[in-house]
Amino acid sequence: MAVKLRLMRMGKKKQPTYRVVAADSRKARNGRIIEALGFYNPRMEPSVIEIDNEKALHWLRNGAQPTERVQKLLTISGAWSEFTGEPAPAPYVAAAPAAAAAVVADDSGDEEAAEAVAVAADSSEEE
Repeated sequence: MAVKLRLMRMGKKKQPTYRVVAADSRKARNGRIIEALGFYNPRMEPSVIEIDNEKALHWLRNGAQPTERVQKLLTISGAWSEFTGEPAPAPYVAAAPAAAAAVVADDSGDEEAAEAVAVAADSSEEE
C-alpha cells in the first residue's frame, strides 16, 4: 500500500475547502482516508492553513509521499523543513496597509496625508 499525503476536496459547489489527509494512493480523491492531518482554505484572504505537524512528520518518516501542493503547504507550516533538515523559509508577510497607503498618498500630492501615513508606519515599526 502506497500512502500519499494529499488534498481532499470539501465545501460547497464553487466554494472549495480542502482537508490534508493521509490516504492510500489507489483510492479516489474523496474516498476512504487513513487519517486527517489538517485543512486548507484558499478562499480566505490570506489563505488559512492548519496542519498538525506531528502527524505529518509521522507519515513522512514512515514513507508517505506528499503531492506537490501538499508539499508546498507543509513547507509553509514548517513540517517539510523539519523533515528534510533544511532551514525553515522566512514567513510570508503581506505588505503593510500603511505602506500601500503611503504610495497612494505620495501619488495624490497630498503632503499632509503622506506625512500622517509616514508617522503611522513609523509607530507600527516601533512595536
